[in-house]
Amino acid sequence: MSNHEFYMDLALQNAQAMKGQTDPNPLVGSVIVNDNRVVGIGAHLKAGEPHAEIHAIRMAGEKAKGGTIYVTLEPCSHHGRTGPCAVAIVEAGIKRVVIATLDPNPIVAGNGVKILRDTGIEVIIGVREEESRSMNEVFNKFIVEKKPFITLKAGTTLDGKIATHTSESKWITSEDARLDVHKLRNENMGILVGVNTVIKDNPELTTRIPNGRNPIRIILDSSLRIPLNSKVITDGVAETWIFTSKNHDLDRRKTLEASGVTIFETSGSHHVDPNDVVSILGEKLVSSVLIEGGGTINSSFLETRLIDKVVLYFAPKLIGGKDAPTFLEGTGAEKMRDVVELTNTSFVKLGKDFKFLGYPVYPNEG
Repeated sequence: MSNHEFYMDLALQNAQAMKGQTDPNPLVGSVIVNDNRVVGIGAHLKAGEPHAEIHAIRMAGEKAKGGTIYVTLEPCSHHGRTGPCAVAIVEAGIKRVVIATLDPNPIVAGNGVKILRDTGIEVIIGVREEESRSMNEVFNKFIVEKKPFITLKAGTTLDGKIATHTSESKWITSEDARLDVHKLRNENMGILVGVNTVIKDNPELTTRIPNGRNPIRIILDSSLRIPLNSKVITDGVAETWIFTSKNHDLDRRKTLEASGVTIFETSGSHHVDPNDVVSILGEKLVSSVLIEGGGTINSSFLETRLIDKVVLYFAPKLIGGKDAPTFLEGTGAEKMRDVVELTNTSFVKLGKDFKFLGYPVYPNEG
């Protein structure tokens, strides 16, 4: 491992520690080194607050002059809610900048590097690039497409069942797996289910870990059938957004809105189009969504090619039965050439269970 990789790893660790705090901004870490000593360190903590480079420069003070700064993402070059970090680096007298990856944001996209190089600062790009891009998979999609990064999550038995044929589902997975799910919720801005899940389970859809962030609770309900005494309506601990169709109950809508629920009417006459949901969420700056729906909701998003990542928790159990629900229903593929393949896959053991992670490659996408 080179010195550059060692210090960039430290910057990546600092950035990762802020996961779930910076949305819709990226995770960014920074380290300043002078005379083979770390003199400044920083991470972006929250949107609207100083960037990682600024925290590191402030910590280093005069020791930043003549040093090397390591940053996991290209320093910004524009005036947003904070000033341009590239200019701050120049003013600090730093002589070398090591960058993991360029910023995909069209506003930046190489302009930060240009500012640095135009003033004679040495710039090295590509140290731990893959790790940095993977860390910011949410930001990398959202800043370019203006749509949220969508993760499909399900807890299933080995035969793909999410409940028995009598709808009993507590608990398929172990406590270790359920704790990991709460960490996933903490990392996402929204959590999405269908109204049938609310009717059947009356879930809270909150994050139950210390200092956890409760995501926006997103419910798809084409006719506003949601019970008014549902926890997501009455508990007041997190925002609840309901997406409905054009033909919904107007009186029911007024009652729900009076309870503090936000209602979005989509283009469908009797159903909610997932594409409408994704577009509206992007407009509302929701950069990441975790889907925890049933088989119908899950399939509707997969069939419209909106799922970016799949996380499955497999319990070593078998339920069986053709009437027991699975985590993917809908029509499904007709031929093997139409199936969705998952790549960049991994398995880890969580207590008694196994966590699977993969990224969909849709047919004809190459």
